[in-house]
Amino acid sequence: MPVESGNSAAARQAKQKRKSHSLSIRRTNSTEQERPGGVRDMLEGQDNKLPLSLKSNLLELFGQIEREFENLYIENLELRREIESLNERLAGEGQAIDGGDLSKGALKTKASHSTSQLSQKLKTTYKASTSKIVSSFKATSSRAVCQLVKEYVGHRDGIWDLSVTRTQPLVLGTASADHCAMLWSIETGKCVLKYAGHAGSVNSIKFHPTEQMALTASGDQTAHIWRYMVQLPLPQPQADVSVQGEDDVDFSDKDEADGDVDGMNECPTVRVATTTLKSHQGVVIAADWLVGGRQVVTASWDRAANLYDVETSELVHTLTGHDQELTHCCTHPTQRLVVTSSRDTTFRLWDFRDPSIHSVNVFQGHTDTVTSAVFTAGDNVVSGSDDRTVKVWDLKNMRSPIATIRTDSAVNRISVSSTQRIIALPHDNRQVRLFDMTGVRLARLPRSNRQGHRRMVCCSAWNEENQACNLFTCGFDRQAIGWNINIPALLQEK
Repeated sequence: MPVESGNSAAARQAKQKRKSHSLSIRRTNSTEQERPGGVRDMLEGQDNKLPLSLKSNLLELFGQIEREFENLYIENLELRREIESLNERLAGEGQAIDGGDLSKGALKTKASHSTSQLSQKLKTTYKASTSKIVSSFKATSSRAVCQLVKEYVGHRDGIWDLSVTRTQPLVLGTASADHCAMLWSIETGKCVLKYAGHAGSVNSIKFHPTEQMALTASGDQTAHIWRYMVQLPLPQPQADVSVQGEDDVDFSDKDEADGDVDGMNECPTVRVATTTLKSHQGVVIAADWLVGGRQVVTASWDRAANLYDVETSELVHTLTGHDQELTHCCTHPTQRLVVTSSRDTTFRLWDFRDPSIHSVNVFQGHTDTVTSAVFTAGDNVVSGSDDRTVKVWDLKNMRSPIATIRTDSAVNRISVSSTQRIIALPHDNRQVRLFDMTGVRLARLPRSNRQGHRRMVCCSAWNEENQACNLFTCGFDRQAIGWNINIPALLQEK
């Protein structure tokens, strides 16, 4: 009988502890529910000078933190219940074994062993959840700051490709499905020259490394080389620029205003090419200049890439081996290397450094169409694919990628900054994301009803010579956009 009375007293004490614990939990829970509102009020206060984008980002992070701790809190309650149930069961087993004190003998060993297992489980759970929160803060603190600078509107159909001249004067070139290529003043956003020599969609545009010549590829199965001379308009006053920016960002009647924009921005038109390259039996989807500018390479839907001599227009080599249509081609900035991409899920590296030997290497890291593969300033190739991944490859070790970026949408024609080594990813879902060469996400370009692309983003191109407008994107919403990308000093040191 004394043992039974002791057990009943212990049970009452345990019940009172659980009741007081539940009350303390209610008080803690109510306090936690009041915190997000206070944070939101603090962030939305009238004296708050934080930018709207940063404020919304902070609110989203606080919401994520709240959800993470709420999940941890629920798991903690369940684990405490399991501990109490286990202690009660062990207490019953201890009484049946020796009927003595619950803190001695075999019962103490069992209880300490079970408690250590549950403690380890709690530590693992807390560690995993808190590391998620910490990684979120790390990603946020190292993001780049992006700002829309200028919009270039005037094409009557989607824009497939864009590029920036390598020599002065600096102009932006766009290639469109409306059978035209246009050159734009980067500062004013006005068209300064139009090329209308193609009979089909203009799929790519690239500029000569030293001369004022452009190379365009078209759906009319040809590639054209044409010369340009442009006179840039004077930059507008700052007040006028701000007003024009507001009008550009307003998408409400942009489609109806396309004709008016063309009328206001009347520019000279070139209709005859200096050189016409026509050896393909299908759409020429891309073209680029080899280092030095004496040869060009073209990629076509006839599954081949052609190497031409610029001066004589003669076909020098036909690069075959792909099993399906080609989607892109790119040349190395300092070496005679060419990379071609294809719908056969591969991209190939062609080496013309030795005139007597033309080697080729096949990269098979993707599971869907390789939409583009580009060289970096170093010994790397970056490839993007419809399988929603971007891979970074080392030319010295081509067996497997050194970094893989996984996204939520197909990736189109990517570009890599030669000075900052940042990859710009244009997506089918209208987003543009920035990553470094190790696969760390830096930023996503802003997009809303009043800024950013409204349809598929087809291409991106960096401008290393103009820090005020150093990234350009284009899409099937008929516009190109110039962005200012500001990289934190911490990232530059890395």
